[in-house]
Amino acid sequence: MGENMKITKIITSALAALSLLLGSQSIAAEKFPTKPIEMTVLFGGTAKTVGQLVAQGLESNLATPVVPVSRPGGGGAVGYKYIQSKAASGYDIVWNSNSVSTTYHGGKVPFNFKSFDAIAALSVEVPVLAVKAGSFKNIEELAAYAKKNPGKLKVGISGKGAFTHLASAVIFDALGVKVNYISYGKGKAPTELLAGRIDAAVQWPGQFRSFDKAGQLKVLVATSPKRIASDPNVPTMQELGYKNVDVTMWRGIAAKKGTPKDQIAAIEAAAAKVATSPSFVSASKKIGFEINYLDSKAFAKKIAEDDRRIGKLMKDLGLKK
Repeated sequence: MGENMKITKIITSALAALSLLLGSQSIAAEKFPTKPIEMTVLFGGTAKTVGQLVAQGLESNLATPVVPVSRPGGGGAVGYKYIQSKAASGYDIVWNSNSVSTTYHGGKVPFNFKSFDAIAALSVEVPVLAVKAGSFKNIEELAAYAKKNPGKLKVGISGKGAFTHLASAVIFDALGVKVNYISYGKGKAPTELLAGRIDAAVQWPGQFRSFDKAGQLKVLVATSPKRIASDPNVPTMQELGYKNVDVTMWRGIAAKKGTPKDQIAAIEAAAAKVATSPSFVSASKKIGFEINYLDSKAFAKKIAEDDRRIGKLMKDLGLKK
């Protein structure tokens, strides 16, 4: 009887210890995050500006520092490789975009979107085509010039195979003209246009807006199905009759594949609050991007769908490695 009581006490003590252990693990999981989170930002310009806003919003909602760190290069390849070199955790996230597909299909990284866990999409940006003021009044005039002078029109792109290259190709293929693509590297599109080194360039509205208002540049068209809310005077290719032109850039948050689900859920919930915050809504109107929140499941589906489209487009353009 005494021996049985001892065994019972041992078992009871073991169960109590196990309960405490499991309880402490549960508390630890609930405490995420317990240290600063680092968010890799792949590009400068609008991407960097919006990324910084997102980091600030996440920081407020997660009650921990969220530090945006610029890791540009290779059309996003440098940043994606960095994330893949880190442990799969919510403490290393990336402000990603369609570039996760262009870098892979362009042969710049050996892994594709499946190497990442989608967390949440937050914004959509629409490429626009701009020219130097006084050069072309509208897209029809530019197309007429390009048709009379095949290959003479110099179109600036941020890099071969970059999203601006794909967006440009969609526009000029729809117009049925041949152009000369020129990578301006570290130079900025407005600077290159004003200097006359290129004749046209596709970039985000925010990069052209101040120059357009000053009468130095003229934005001719947007590549979205509907006009951009922040730039309502810019017509779309579709409304001008080019129905197949539908090119937009989504941006969102992702982490390395295998990141704990509770960590993804915590960041996803914080991102949802960022998307509806007054400061983010206000910024979208000033900077010129559309808010388009998608949860992790919907975002993963969107990435997969776009990857198929981008892969086909790059193959058709001879850019797929």
